[in-house]
Amino acid sequence: MLMLSLIRAFTALAPLALNLATWLVARSLNMPQPIVHDTGVFVVAQVYAAEMRVGKALCPVRLLRQLRIWFR
Repeated sequence: MLMLSLIRAFTALAPLALNLATWLVARSLNMPQPIVHDTGVFVVAQVYAAEMRVGKALCPVRLLRQLRIWFR
């Protein structure tokens, strides 16, 4: 029961913490908050895409297939 209460509290506070962090960064950079938020979303999307490319390149099945081709 305690764990459920903690999860509910976290889910209620997470958007407030994100909003506060975005506001603080926007204040420190002297920029509008929506621009800071959208830039953050863009950066997260770019990092995710780069990680997926690296993940596909290092996939064990793909590497094994390439090794088999090299040693034929």
